[in-house]
Order: sequence, then C-alpha cells, then structure tokens
Amino acid sequence: MRLFIERGYDSTSIADIAQVAHLSSMTVFHYFSAKENRVVSDEFNAFIVEKIKAQPCSTSLIQRRCQGLVGVAAERTPQDHAMLLARIRMRLSVPSLRARMWDGQFQSQQSLVAGLRTTDTNPQQDLEPQVVTSASLAAAALAIMRWADGDGQEDLPALMDIALCMLWTYDSNRR
Repeated sequence: MRLFIERGYDSTSIADIAQVAHLSSMTVFHYFSAKENRVVSDEFNAFIVEKIKAQPCSTSLIQRRCQGLVGVAAERTPQDHAMLLARIRMRLSVPSLRARMWDGQFQSQQSLVAGLRTTDTNPQQDLEPQVVTSASLAAAALAIMRWADGDGQEDLPALMDIALCMLWTYDSNRR
C-alpha cells in the first residue's frame, strides 16, 4: 500500500512490491493473484461474522448486523483507519479498483450470509438475511465513503452508527 500511495497505483508493479517485501514475484502472485487484490481484499469479514454472532439473539436481525458492523469499526486502531482511508481513496480514484470494490462488497455479503447461516435455514427463509446483510453493508459502505470524503476526520464508528440506525428506524417503523 505504501508503494501505491507513493508511486501511484498504475505505476507500481508486482515486481516493485516483491522487491520491497524481499520476496519473489511468484510468491507475491501466490498470495495475491492480481495487483488489485492487494487493495480490494477484505480481511474483516471473519471479524464481522464473529461480532454479529456475539450480539444477543433477542435483538432483530438488522440490529445484530448493524451492531456487529459498528463494533468492528470501533475496535480498529488509528493505524487501521489510516490504512482504510488510503485504500478507500485508491479504490474510488482508480476505475478498475472501483469496479472491483463493488464486486468485493458482493463477495462480503455472500461471505457474511454464509458465515451466519444456521443449519435450519431453508431457501425461502434465506432471503431476509441476504437482504438485511446487503442493506447493512451498503449503509456501512456509504458511511465509509463519506468518512473518506471528509479526509477521515469524522468518527467512523459514529458515522456508521448513524447510517445503520436509519435501517433500524425503517425496521421499527415497518412493524
């Protein structure tokens, strides 16, 4: 990421990354099959699943998703937030990464739904967790993009909480 920031995404090659990491290009390709994967890979899905599973079952599905997402954001360090800010800026400024970002969002949605699926879920019951997870991720992504637009100055967990609470409000008004 440092090389991408210093030299620009398009000007940084896998060979450059390998050289700085003291690895062969083949080793770098082994871990990241494409240069884009270094910027768009999402290592937080497992943490999000864990955090959502820790939420009380007495709360609604949407509240568990939202509280889990905000909880993960709140546990990140200032260094994590700085890296996220750099990654988001790069994802939004490079057209090929922007397209991959939305694909990554879909992959995250699939991963979270699978990680949270219970054994008694049938295909008809599976629609609600997919919709709720997708809506929660979309609200969180919009909050993250707004945070990045503001140069990371706002409190990210608070901003995510505001965006995600809009879904809770909708959920509460619907019933």
